[in-house]
Amino acid sequence: MDGRLQIFSGNANRPLAQAIANGMNINLGRAIVGTFRNGETRVKIEENVRGSDVFVVQPTCTPVNQHLMELLLLIDALRRASAARVTAVVPYYGYAKQEKKTTGREPISAKLVANLIRTAGADRVLTMDLHAPAIEGFFDIPVDHLQAGPLLADHLRLARLHDPVVVSPDAGGVGRANSFRERVGAGLAIIAKQRPRPDVVEMIEMVGEVAGKTAVIVDDMISTGGTLAEAARALRMRGAIAVYACATHGIFAGDALDALEHSDLLETLVTDTIPLPDGHQRGRISKISVAPLFAEAIVRIHKDLSLSALFS
Repeated sequence: MDGRLQIFSGNANRPLAQAIANGMNINLGRAIVGTFRNGETRVKIEENVRGSDVFVVQPTCTPVNQHLMELLLLIDALRRASAARVTAVVPYYGYAKQEKKTTGREPISAKLVANLIRTAGADRVLTMDLHAPAIEGFFDIPVDHLQAGPLLADHLRLARLHDPVVVSPDAGGVGRANSFRERVGAGLAIIAKQRPRPDVVEMIEMVGEVAGKTAVIVDDMISTGGTLAEAARALRMRGAIAVYACATHGIFAGDALDALEHSDLLETLVTDTIPLPDGHQRGRISKISVAPLFAEAIVRIHKDLSLSALFS
């Protein structure tokens, strides 16, 4: 694209946006993103964006509704300021767990959020590790879906863990765990679980050999930590000598840090798509940055180059 490249950010994860901009040797665009006294979100763009190719970095993490509203108003303001193209960079896509109806009379919230982003004026979306890949189909605009798995796998491969086995905490994550296993060079185990009610997990059975091995639980997100804590306990009972976990999105809702602190996990590795909560050290949580990957993706989108190389 011929227009000037500019990056703006809301308040959801400004350090990530700054790191992306630094990696591209450009400055973050100046904008006021705050709140009026009556609680309404205030947005004002303080740069000339006419004819520019603009990227808005804003994960819709906690508080989800506030950050979603900031994203929508930023997109609308940029569109009305005559930006040539607006790309919503949403490293973490909120409401992604509500991508289908599980009972009657429920919304499909992930689809509604997709409609809102499109209606606000976004021309395309750049995201990472959607909880349900089918959400891409909810958009009527191009979606570039990055994956953090290779970054996390390479980090653990360099750690040279003893006889690792990659564990999927549920049947739905087997594909993700198998790709991870191939990069690390490890075995595969699968835990079957059920959710009797929201945010409550019960383990049913395990497939695969973990005795005498280092288990690495691989998931796309960590919310309450209940799944991880139960999985780690089950793995230790099956004879795993050590248990680690890694996930793209570290939500750590509610008492998640307490759950991890008192779990059998030696370390939990996440990315910086979502800012880590205060006191995360007590949960033995560490992070790696996805800023270089997003920076490369943004440059490629701006120059109309293929992103396929970033998915391998």
